[in-house]
Amino acid sequence: MEIEFKKAELEDREMITRYFRMNRNRSCEYTFANIYLWSRHYKVKYAVIEDMLVFQYTETCSFTFPQGNLEHLKKVLDILERWSAEHNVPFRLTNVNPEQFEKLEAVYPGKYTIQYYRDSADYVYETEKLITLSGKKYHGKKNHINKFKRLYPDWSYEKITADNAEDCFQMALNWRRENGCDEDEEKNAEMCVTLNSLRLMEELELTGGLLRVDGRVVAFSIGEPVCDDTMVVHIEKAYADVEGAYTMINQQFLAHEASQYQYVNREEDLGNPGLRKAKESYRPVFLVEKGLVSIAGTQEDDTKDE
Repeated sequence: MEIEFKKAELEDREMITRYFRMNRNRSCEYTFANIYLWSRHYKVKYAVIEDMLVFQYTETCSFTFPQGNLEHLKKVLDILERWSAEHNVPFRLTNVNPEQFEKLEAVYPGKYTIQYYRDSADYVYETEKLITLSGKKYHGKKNHINKFKRLYPDWSYEKITADNAEDCFQMALNWRRENGCDEDEEKNAEMCVTLNSLRLMEELELTGGLLRVDGRVVAFSIGEPVCDDTMVVHIEKAYADVEGAYTMINQQFLAHEASQYQYVNREEDLGNPGLRKAKESYRPVFLVEKGLVSIAGTQEDDTKDE
């Protein structure tokens, strides 16, 4: 059998978002902007099968958990398994969270197994706590912000609009040069996504905020809601030599653009020790675990799908 998988285009945003909204999911992958921007690097395509949306990582032939009308889940799983068998590849679902695995268990008890990857887990925080930074646990963060305000009394915050996006774009180009992104494939891919996010803020319905010091952009953040109660921060950039800029843009972006959401997802740490330490220092309320699902008893490669 053949399934027509195709690359997500801008005109698909409304349809894909509609399927995402049918099942509450706080994983950072479940937004159109994330899919659209990263599919240019990780070769992700989609298909609608029996009124459910499925993405395929074409390099590994693995699928995402189907989104949409869960009454059709069993039928869609059967179709995906048959497709895998006919193409002589193992059946695998990637980036599956515990709630999704429970749904798999409900339709096929004991059939599947899951291997979670700690490096892929998203960090989710209570938005209000990251705005107020009150209490002993956030004393250090509060000090960073107070120092920023003391060192840079002429600071200001702005929502990113068509009028100031170019300033962020130029700041991102400088950041790329200063951080040697051209010599690092992963960093370069991330910066391509960052620059395209700024180019397509309106088309992708992204929300952003920036910090200025003496009129110069020194930090910016870009995100969007992933579900009704959670904002996901996709991008956050700041100059390392501007003390407290990262802490400040984190707080200011949430205070101005995300205070109506109970939670904020600040994505995974990818196994980077420094990034893990920084994300843990903000005291996540929980992690969104994600793993690789295969049919129980089959031999699987212990490799994380991208």
